[in-house]
Amino acid sequence: MLRQQDVGHRIVVRRIVGIREGRTLFSDALGELVELSETHITLSTDAGPLRVPVAEVHRAKRVPPARRPTAAAVVALELAADEAWPAPVRGRLGDWRLRWADGWTGRANSALPVGDPDRPLPAALDAVQRWYAERGGPALVNTPLPLAAPVGAELDARGWTSRPPVLVQTVPLRTLTVPPPAVPLPADAAAGMPVTLADAPADDWLAIAAGRKGGLPDAARQVLTGTPRARFADLREDGRLLAVGRGTVTGGGRWLGVSLLETVPQARRRGLAAAVVRALAAWGAAEGATHAFLQVEQSNTGAVALYRRLGFTTHHTYLTRVAPAA
Repeated sequence: MLRQQDVGHRIVVRRIVGIREGRTLFSDALGELVELSETHITLSTDAGPLRVPVAEVHRAKRVPPARRPTAAAVVALELAADEAWPAPVRGRLGDWRLRWADGWTGRANSALPVGDPDRPLPAALDAVQRWYAERGGPALVNTPLPLAAPVGAELDARGWTSRPPVLVQTVPLRTLTVPPPAVPLPADAAAGMPVTLADAPADDWLAIAAGRKGGLPDAARQVLTGTPRARFADLREDGRLLAVGRGTVTGGGRWLGVSLLETVPQARRRGLAAAVVRALAAWGAAEGATHAFLQVEQSNTGAVALYRRLGFTTHHTYLTRVAPAA
């Protein structure tokens, strides 16, 4: 059966739809798993959303994606994401990127093994560990899959552990900039509440980011503001900040990166996060970007469901690998 780790992936479900002449009747459905609860599973299919009671599920499993991106496409997107989250201290190991931001976030404190490290793989990983040891931090390696599967196999042999899988999701910007269909909204929804885009984050914007990421050292501020084409979105009601998000344009101008999307707890389920994403998408499109991407932990089922409703699909995944303690 399915697990929470399958959310965001393509699955096939065989469901029980009835009984005829003493025989059980089945129907198969193929789509992306949007939500998995104790009572229902929700798929996004070509025919639209499908919600299936768990009691009706005869069999369900993950299946390969319809079409895997090329290695070149994965590399290009990973490099665009690296531009969008720039670590203040950087090194190179052949084509590999080494990144350090005083330990603030895994993305800014990990090696990115894309391309040729200009030496045998074991020697490259030895060099990675030395580079991070010199900075007093644990060695981390982000392994985009399946591109970096050989790196992952070597790390397995060395006893490295893995953090939760991360989905790298994308959507054409035209999908986000088309007005959403009319649907019933709660009385306190975001209708008519403007989203403001600023060149720099306000203090209360930074406070929300700090709460989510466990503080904001100086290196974190460099990560947030180090991309030349960036906007910091906020949505306020009566002067009170309710939702934030960050947008960047990188990858030669093709990619809008969406990050740090957050709604304060008391204002959730009002469509505020979607409004922030659409405002950033409009800005990205005006800047010439054609696609958006974001990175979300596979276990964050609420966020995965939101992004799926906005049209995002999984491009590839990555694992952050952690060196064993010395």
